Amino acid sequence: MGKYFGTDGFRGVANETLTAIHAFRVGRFLGSHFSRGKEGRARIVIGKDTRRSSYTLEYALTAGATASGADVYLLHVTTTPSVSYVTRTENFDCGVMISASHNPYTDNGIKLFDGGGEKTDDALEARIEAYVDGGTLPLATGADIGRTVDHVAGRNRYLAYLLSLPRVSFRGMRVGLDCANGSAFMLAKAVFDALGATTYAVGVAPDGLNINAGCGSTHPENIRALVMEKGLDAGFAFDGDADRCIAVDERGKILDGDAILYLSARRLKARGELDGNGIAATVMSNLGLERSLAADGIAVSYADVGDRWVAAEMTKRGYLLGGESSGHIIFRKYAATGDGILTALKILETALESRCPVSVLAEGYHALPQIVRSIRVKDREAALAAESVREARAQAGALLAGGRIVLRASGTEPVVRILAEGEEEAKCREACELLALALRAAGEEV
Repeated sequence: MGKYFGTDGFRGVANETLTAIHAFRVGRFLGSHFSRGKEGRARIVIGKDTRRSSYTLEYALTAGATASGADVYLLHVTTTPSVSYVTRTENFDCGVMISASHNPYTDNGIKLFDGGGEKTDDALEARIEAYVDGGTLPLATGADIGRTVDHVAGRNRYLAYLLSLPRVSFRGMRVGLDCANGSAFMLAKAVFDALGATTYAVGVAPDGLNINAGCGSTHPENIRALVMEKGLDAGFAFDGDADRCIAVDERGKILDGDAILYLSARRLKARGELDGNGIAATVMSNLGLERSLAADGIAVSYADVGDRWVAAEMTKRGYLLGGESSGHIIFRKYAATGDGILTALKILETALESRCPVSVLAEGYHALPQIVRSIRVKDREAALAAESVREARAQAGALLAGGRIVLRASGTEPVVRILAEGEEEAKCREACELLALALRAAGEEV
C-alpha cells in the first residue's frame, strides 16, 4: 500500500486526510498524464456516491483535470461498476469513482479505472502520490483548457446493459432490496421493476449523511427482516457504491460472498461456462467454500484481499468467476469489476432457470465456523509487528489446532482484521478475543 492509495483507491476522512486539494491535484495529474502524446483531448469520466463530501471532491477533481487540458464527463450519482462499464465501452482514457464504499459518510475515496475499466496499477498510483506531495505540471491555457460535459446518458446506457443480461423474465418474483442510502438508490429498483419483479426497496432516502448507516451489505439483518416480513422470494443488500451484494434466501438465511460464489460456480459449470474449471477467492474466504466446491470438481485459487487482486488472479488462471466473502463478485464475462446489482440479477436468474428457490441453490455449501473482527489501531503495520501480537497469534493457532488464523491490515480503514476459523465456533471466538486484546494493547503503544 502507498501513502494515500490502499487496496481500493485513495481513501480517508473527508476534509482531513482526503481534501479538495488532494482531489484537485489528483485531477491535475490525470488530466496531464492522459493528454500526453494523445491526438485530441484526453477524456475522463467521473461518478460519485451520495456522501455530502462527494460533491466537493467531484468539483475539485473536475477543476484539476480540465485545468490540465482534459475533458471531464460527469455521470453524477451512480455506482462504481457503472463507471467501470462506461469507461471501457465508451473509450474513455480514465474513469474515476468518488466513494468510500461501505465506510461511514465521514470518509470518502477516489477509485481509479484504466481504459479497460479495471482498477489502475500500483505504478500509476505511485506517480500520482509523488505529484500530490509536491510535483509541478504546466497548466493548459486558451483553447487547450478542458470542458465539463453532463453525461447522464452514460449511466442510462449502463442500465440498459443490465436489463439486457437476464435470460428469463422476473415476472412473479417478489424481491427485496437494501440500497444502503447510496449509489444504488435510484438504479436497483428500476432494474428489477423493469424486468417484471415486484420489488420492495429500503435504504433509498439518502441525505448525504446516512449512507451505510445501519443499512446495506454490512447490516444484512435489515434485508432479512424485510424478506421475512413480506414473504419475499429473495433479498439483496448493496454497499454505498453498489459493487458488493449480500443475498438473503426465502427462508431468511443470509448468503455472503462465499455462498454466492458457490452457487454461481456450480451453475456456470452446469452450463459449460466455467472456464478453467475454477474460481478465484481471497485469503479471507471460508475454507468451506473450497471443500464444498471440491465435490463438484471445481478448484479454488486464492488472492490477497481486494477485488483488484481477485481480478488479477482470475486473469492469471483464465477464470470467469471470482470474488470475496464481503460480496464483491466478478462475473468476468459481463463486467471488469465487482457489481452488486449484476450479482443480484445472476442469482435470481439462476433460481428461475434451475426452477428452485434460492435456498436450494446453496444447500451444498457448508461453511466452517469463522469469526471476523476489526480492531482499530493507530499504526496497523506496527501493531502487527509487535512481539505481543506474534505471541498471541501462536497461542490462538494452538487453540484452534488445525484451523487457521489470518491477521491483515485493512487497505481502506485504520484497522487490523482478524479471522479465526476452525471446527468449533467457541474456540474461534476465544482465539479471536485473545488476538483482539493483544492488538488493542499494541495499538495503544504505537
